[in-house]
Amino acid sequence: MKLSEFQRAVSDEFGSSYGQALMADLVLGELGGRTPQEAITAGIPPREVWLALCKETGVPPSHWYGAGKPAPKA
Repeated sequence: MKLSEFQRAVSDEFGSSYGQALMADLVLGELGGRTPQEAITAGIPPREVWLALCKETGVPPSHWYGAGKPAPKA
């Protein structure tokens, strides 16, 4: 997962405002007590941060994989 895909996935799943709040404020124990933004800055792969965020916030597993990818062109 690229950083841009991660950002798109957060926005698509949580909306722009709430997604930004989660990135800045939600501390994830799975990522060493970091917020998602701190984890990304520390070099943790976006896919790992995405999965930890999904687990912590109760995102259904059906939304975990392929999130952030643009829709295929027709």
